[in-house]
Amino acid sequence: MIGDDIEIVIVDMKGDQVKLGIKAPKSVAVHRAEVYREIQEQNKQAAANAPESLSNLGDLLKKKGTQ
Repeated sequence: MIGDDIEIVIVDMKGDQVKLGIKAPKSVAVHRAEVYREIQEQNKQAAANAPESLSNLGDLLKKKGTQ
């Protein structure tokens, strides 16, 4: 158990390999480490581009309002 609501379970055992499962509420995101790192990197890139994107959006809205 991790906390009160996350449970690690053994799903399968074959030879020297063990498959684990994770039971957690839907509100808890569960990702493999490499997937989690990729999500974090994409979030950083999106945040870094946000000010420029917002500025462009403002320009577009101004143009649309004058037409």
